[in-house]
Amino acid sequence: MMHQEEKATLQVRLAELRQEHRDLDTAIAGMQETIYADQLQLRRLKKRKLVLKDAITRLESKLIPDLNA
Repeated sequence: MMHQEEKATLQVRLAELRQEHRDLDTAIAGMQETIYADQLQLRRLKKRKLVLKDAITRLESKLIPDLNA
């Protein structure tokens, strides 16, 4: 079972990752509206966004106890 302090730390980290994910989403949307968008930078931002989504999913699974356990 997870200690409260560890759970709180994970929740803070999860909130940070979600905020960064939202920020990237906004940045990507803004770049896509630009005709002269840097395609390499756009791909890098999208890749980072996917990495963040995976990290968010992993943290969420740690915070939500397994119902079958």
